[in-house]
Amino acid sequence: MTTLVLERDPVAIDVEVTDDQLIVRLADGRVVAAPLEWYPRLAHGTPEERNNYELLGHGTGIGWPDLDEHLSVASILAGRRSGESQHSFGRWLAARQAEAS
Repeated sequence: MTTLVLERDPVAIDVEVTDDQLIVRLADGRVVAAPLEWYPRLAHGTPEERNNYELLGHGTGIGWPDLDEHLSVASILAGRRSGESQHSFGRWLAARQAEAS
């Protein structure tokens, strides 16, 4: 007997960023939370920047346009931290601090 199993990407329906966690609510009822320190751009964002997110790809990704941060829901579920290099993050942070001055 052959069984057809359709793999479905996890889909986010809501996102919350607190001072120490990224919390994602999924369409299937699950809620996943990850330490905010895993995502340095989010950790350095203001509450307004963190709350300005977009669900991408019908909820398979999340983007924060003000922070130029994009995460896949699958990577959050897999427990993957930001893959950004320290060098890249350092340049981003320096540019951000220069803009604030």
